Amino acid sequence: MADPEIDRARTLARVLDHYMVDPLIGLVLPGAGDLIGSLLGLYIIGIAARRRISPVVIARMLMNLAIDAGIGIVPLIGDLADLAFKANDRNLQLLVERHETRQATARDWLAVGGAILALVAVTGLAIYAVVAVIRAML
Repeated sequence: MADPEIDRARTLARVLDHYMVDPLIGLVLPGAGDLIGSLLGLYIIGIAARRRISPVVIARMLMNLAIDAGIGIVPLIGDLADLAFKANDRNLQLLVERHETRQATARDWLAVGGAILALVAVTGLAIYAVVAVIRAML
């Protein structure tokens, strides 16, 4: 039996990722377009949350949108990379795979754990760079 919510999510993912609307919005409206694309992508995550899918899977979906927005912020090159990443397709796949069991897999945990480690590393490097610049100025 067809699931209207999944069908709408599938349509949204197709429009944003396959018809290249997400990268085009980012190209036309640098920065703001990536934010708009991410906000539209939250619809799929909202369905996952309403269906009580594991918070780890939802974190992974949010990570996909964050990566998509982060890539897309880089002018032109980011928009081209956005064509390949397809965060909404990835999130739709997670929604479809997990909507029956609502369980996180080991791969979900690894993806979220890896993202947290990457965030800590990038934050540490940024702090180190700021401290180095301040020391050089003194």
